[in-house]
Amino acid sequence: MRWNRPLPRAFWGPGLGRAFQLSDERIPFLIHWNWALKGECPLGPPRAFLRHHGSSVGSGPPSGRHKQLFWSTSATEAIQRHRRNLAEWFSRLPREERQFGPTFALDTVHVDPVIRECTPDELLRPPSVLALEHQLPSARLPTLALSQLFDPDACGRRVQTVVLYGTVGTGKSTLVRKMVLDWCYGRLPAFELLIPFSCEDLSSLGPAPASLCRLVAQRYTPLKEILPLMAATGSRLLFVLHGLEHLNLDFRLAGTGLCSDPEEPEVPAAIIVNLLRKYMLPEASILVTTRPSAIGRIPSKYVGRYGEICGFSDTNLQKLYFQLRLNQSDCGHSAGGVGVSATPAQRDNLVEMLSRNLEGHHQIAAACFLPSYCWLVCATLHFLHAPTPAGQTLTSIYTSFLRLNFSGETLDSTDPSKLSLMAYAARTMGKLAYEGVSSRKTYFSEEDVHGCLEAGIRTEEEFQLLRVFRRDALRFFLAPCVEPGHLGTFVFTVPAMQEYLAALYIVLGLRKTTLQQVGKEVAEFVGRVGEDVSLVLGIVAKLLPLRALPLLFNLLKVVPRVFGRVVGKSREAVAQAMVLEMFREEDYNNDDVLDQMAASILGVEGPRRHPDEPPEDEVFELFPMFMGGLLSAHNRAMLAQLGCPIKNLDALENAQAIKKKLGKLGRQVLPPSELLDHLFFHYEFQNQRFSAEVLSSLRQLNLAGVRMTPLKCTVVAAVLGSGRHVLDEVNLASCQLDPAGIRTLMPVFLRARKLGLQLNSLGPEACRDLRDLLLHDQCQITTLRLSNNPLTAAGVALLVEGLAGNTSLTHLSLLHTGLGDEGLVLLAAQLDRNQQLQELNVAYNGAGDTAALALAKAAREHPSLELLHLYFNELSSEGRQVLRDLGGNAEGSARVVVSLTEGTAVSEYWSVILSEVQRNLNSWDQGRVQRHLELLLRDLEDNRGATLNPWRKAQLLRVEGEVRALLEQLGGPGS
Repeated sequence: MRWNRPLPRAFWGPGLGRAFQLSDERIPFLIHWNWALKGECPLGPPRAFLRHHGSSVGSGPPSGRHKQLFWSTSATEAIQRHRRNLAEWFSRLPREERQFGPTFALDTVHVDPVIRECTPDELLRPPSVLALEHQLPSARLPTLALSQLFDPDACGRRVQTVVLYGTVGTGKSTLVRKMVLDWCYGRLPAFELLIPFSCEDLSSLGPAPASLCRLVAQRYTPLKEILPLMAATGSRLLFVLHGLEHLNLDFRLAGTGLCSDPEEPEVPAAIIVNLLRKYMLPEASILVTTRPSAIGRIPSKYVGRYGEICGFSDTNLQKLYFQLRLNQSDCGHSAGGVGVSATPAQRDNLVEMLSRNLEGHHQIAAACFLPSYCWLVCATLHFLHAPTPAGQTLTSIYTSFLRLNFSGETLDSTDPSKLSLMAYAARTMGKLAYEGVSSRKTYFSEEDVHGCLEAGIRTEEEFQLLRVFRRDALRFFLAPCVEPGHLGTFVFTVPAMQEYLAALYIVLGLRKTTLQQVGKEVAEFVGRVGEDVSLVLGIVAKLLPLRALPLLFNLLKVVPRVFGRVVGKSREAVAQAMVLEMFREEDYNNDDVLDQMAASILGVEGPRRHPDEPPEDEVFELFPMFMGGLLSAHNRAMLAQLGCPIKNLDALENAQAIKKKLGKLGRQVLPPSELLDHLFFHYEFQNQRFSAEVLSSLRQLNLAGVRMTPLKCTVVAAVLGSGRHVLDEVNLASCQLDPAGIRTLMPVFLRARKLGLQLNSLGPEACRDLRDLLLHDQCQITTLRLSNNPLTAAGVALLVEGLAGNTSLTHLSLLHTGLGDEGLVLLAAQLDRNQQLQELNVAYNGAGDTAALALAKAAREHPSLELLHLYFNELSSEGRQVLRDLGGNAEGSARVVVSLTEGTAVSEYWSVILSEVQRNLNSWDQGRVQRHLELLLRDLEDNRGATLNPWRKAQLLRVEGEVRALLEQLGGPGS
């Protein structure tokens, strides 16, 4: 279950009573202990989370048999319909959860956070200045399970009102959902009736009076007929009041009068006050959830127990959460059902790596103290390692994460400005994040944090808003640093959040210089009055000799234009800084940003830097990616829901400034990892027209050595697959490509002239996709390099089908592909079906004399084939001589390259052969290569002794030196 997720507001809407109705099974209501004994449940078998930590079932129902309060069949059926409606409503998955698979259910991954019982004295203690520390549960105050919330207190008194509080992200909404679903499935037998209310929903009603019965009937239609029996339910009636910070309660008698009649119309806040006073329905039990800043709105004398939701303060709870969520059987499927499912071994390996990093990297464990960040880690890993749903980006994951935590949240409901909590965070935390990116630092002192939080605060109201933000949300964004050498400083809870907030700070236009701030006010004022003043003076000038004045005031119209130019220059400066950050030469040797993110989560960090070495410069390569992503239409729509709207005109002008700078700096040849980062920026931006214009000059796609995960294949295909210009070369050598990746990249391959897929461990299965590629009517590939892949003869059987129907391919390399005699014979038999091939490389395939000779004869008869490579095959000296003679007899036929020599002269292809050996020296079987090189060396020595031509002797000696150098690298006899 996702811990950070606030319940969608629709969960609490008035249409709940009209939810989809399941068939009425007429199960009696008040037989909870019979369900436990017989293994039955009113809504079917218990869900999987029953066995996980902290189920609210407790140790069992109380002994004895309660008197049934709802005797009539109609009342029992009404309660049962209410259960089904609540279960159906609270089980609905938001879109953000559907990415985890078509059968993913939150019920199966629920882990209770730690709840620490607090005393009123602790609540009265003044909070720390930054309110950033998180304390482990005190040994004197034991932790509470959900089943213990209403247990008698230490003095044996009955507890009727429980207040649970926690900062943003600790899982308050999830606890409410867990308790509601527990009751729906018969796992909360202490209560006969449960009625949940959203305080945000109640606050939206305003001052309009309504009775408690009407509020219940409007939201839960099946309960209409049993409302008169609510008072008789006593303590077995549970009200759940979620999000008390949305209500401004007044417990003074002068402010809220006493009312005990549930049918008496009152303001919703007055009804809640009288429920909490125990003046209305005094026997009812009440569970309240709230943020820390609103605890004081309920006098402590009305509260029986306080509980602080401490999140996952135990690393074992974090591990359990990750195991349950990442080990879902369909976590490898995309939302649309497309893609290859991850194997259980892959999922287990992912969980194991994450667990090890939690144990060794304490900063990540500190971040996952908040259950919401556990969800973010899982969502990020799923994004990086599973097939990606269409349109999902890294920026959208972070924006969705913030929407799930802050959607509809105001900073302080008592403040008339109703300022969005996310807007306040963007202004304060965004400023701190951007200053960190600008100065290239991730550790912040207490003075740094104070400076950004208190900048520009002048009024009492602003100080009050700051106090609320510190108590409720500051811990969500900042965490104390626990790394050695940086104790006493603060870091953003996850590193990528700093770059996201810095980008948000920029695109919202919150970064303004003094000139911009003053100039904007002056320009707006002059723009308003300039035209009116000029018109009046124009009329006066006709009567009086003041003809120079209208000209003077016409100049006022220029002021707004000048300010617009200043703003435009500022946008260009931001775009310049973003592009420079993207193309920093210092980062050219880094991994791409996606691998960097995976390494930061899973701990795949490589060798550690020596403590005596100077610290490396901080890298902020995600900052430009997030800037592009936040300008996309989808993310702007979500930001508007958070109270952070980005105007269309501002987004357009920012995009134009970025395109102008990218057009200048984006033409340079980039290393493979940086080129992928460039493409990832366009993927985040989600604007095909923008990308097509910026990337129109890209002619070579060189991603050699980049590990092409399913996500990276999706990124490249989404950005380049829809373009129209031809790619001269696509180099994906040594990229760990698989058949699924080839299928994803098919639109890009169709635009390529040269395609390199060497060293990818592609087998016969991949040849089926390559055959389809060659047979495609839009295929324009002229050169296809498949060397060093275990294609085998079975794969070649599929490739020759593609060759037969292809009209563009002229150069094909099958070097070291495990063809053997069978593969070469198959090629010889089918070679004449292709009429365009000019060069064929089948060297180092373990073929013998017979198969090689058959292919050479077929090549000789081919109308267009000019060159056939057969070196490093298992050829005898006689076979090599026959092939030399065959390749050199008839003029105009294909030349056959089998050695470094041709007769007593050096072959003109000797450098091609040795460069292939040098390039693959570390990946080929060294013993086998050494044997072939020794044969070539002996051949060179024999030919040098057989010739009297000094020029040929010099050439042969030079090539001998190259071969001896290679043998020395292999540890063989080089001299």
